[in-house]
Amino acid sequence: MNSTDSGLAGDGLAVDVIDIVDPSDPRVDDFRDLNSVDRRPDVPALPGGRVGKGLVIAEGVLVAQRMIASRFAPHAFFGVDRRMGELDADLRDPSLRGVPFYRASAEVMAEVIGFHLNRGVLAAARRPVERTVVDVIEHARTVAVLEGVNDHENIGSIFRNAAGLGVDAVVFGAGCADPLYRRCVRVSMGHALLVPFAKSQDWPGDLDVLRDSGFTTVALTPGEGSVPLAGAVSGGKVAFLVGAEGPGLAEHTMRRCDVRARIPMSRGTDSLNVATAAAVAFYERARV
Repeated sequence: MNSTDSGLAGDGLAVDVIDIVDPSDPRVDDFRDLNSVDRRPDVPALPGGRVGKGLVIAEGVLVAQRMIASRFAPHAFFGVDRRMGELDADLRDPSLRGVPFYRASAEVMAEVIGFHLNRGVLAAARRPVERTVVDVIEHARTVAVLEGVNDHENIGSIFRNAAGLGVDAVVFGAGCADPLYRRCVRVSMGHALLVPFAKSQDWPGDLDVLRDSGFTTVALTPGEGSVPLAGAVSGGKVAFLVGAEGPGLAEHTMRRCDVRARIPMSRGTDSLNVATAAAVAFYERARV
């Protein structure tokens, strides 16, 4: 194994900088084979019933910065010298004292992770204890609730929209993809790590928890019986429900909601992408 430890004592960095020159160095295993279905470190369950590492991986300077600012405490970084320089101020955070920053060339990094990463830096964190629905809605005014949304890019976009348009929390109902999957975190620009979220353990029963906490539950649907969205966003607390591309929300879920609302459409269009529809609803709510 060829590596050089260069802790850079006295330079003010909290992290320990360790140079990696051998792609097989086991110290960077938490970043290895990011595209491999059989070995990737960011999934809790691997094929064949094997237990995965389930790590949370942040890609790029901005997402790494948001991980540092979140409850997902990074336990290691891996990147090129240039990106380490761009993170200089962040890597002085006392909470990172002793965390390794594995520095490598772009070529070594590509061999480890399995592809060339233009963003040039990764951070890894272990998953903290999951929050409950009661926890994340306690101080919320506006909540997004997802059912059957199994596309990571859509989930990442919804998080990004939620962060930009004042949504306080996200609740995941049945059939949703993992919000901490690497692609989701990347597409969200790190907001999946900052916007509070919880996975429902009693779906759709947790809609009653929302109602008991004072939320008006609004099912977004173009279907019969829906009212224009603008007339359904003015409650003191509002929870918007969105469903999967195509089938949308389940009928039995919509029956448990207080109101069904639609986005007025033109030119024969019957629906929008789920992340776009959510953004329209969040914007209407932000205007109230």
